[in-house]
Amino acid sequence: MEFLCYHRDRRDSLPLRDELLERHWSYMDQYAKEMIARGPTLADDGDTPTGSVHILDLPDPATARAFAFDEPNYQAGVYRDVLLRRWRNLLGRTMWDFPGGRTDGNRYLVLGLGAGQAADLRVPPDQDELIAYGPLLADDGTTWLGTAVLLRAPDPETARAVLTPDRYADIEVHHWQFGGRPS
Repeated sequence: MEFLCYHRDRRDSLPLRDELLERHWSYMDQYAKEMIARGPTLADDGDTPTGSVHILDLPDPATARAFAFDEPNYQAGVYRDVLLRRWRNLLGRTMWDFPGGRTDGNRYLVLGLGAGQAADLRVPPDQDELIAYGPLLADDGTTWLGTAVLLRAPDPETARAVLTPDRYADIEVHHWQFGGRPS
């Protein structure tokens, strides 16, 4: 089962986040084989972290909840909230398989929060800029709650346009970068 976990930072939590960086990476190292994508969301300055995205393949919702809430930054109060949803990997690959590489171009997390009838259940025809794409689902694995996309785009407006605007209660666009322990 695939899950998207998005921890959103509390205001002014950067010093604590920095203090816990090695503990965070050590915790994530335990899930390296399960990772589909990971990385921080960033403020408009492109440098200040605002959250942390992890997409993983885990055995069940209980394991996903343990992953999300046992995370050291969560335990220490770095995060203000957690979005944890089942997710379906419609591209069938990890971010490391993305042909566009790790650093070239602007990267974004786009979250379409559902309202009513399911939307964007098929991968858009132009997949070259998509890093990860799939529906957000309830624990039952079938009830549609939205769509989550990681992609490369020239700007936030272009990133937002990957989703059908009138089919969501809200669409969030966050600057994002490939994550993981520096090599």
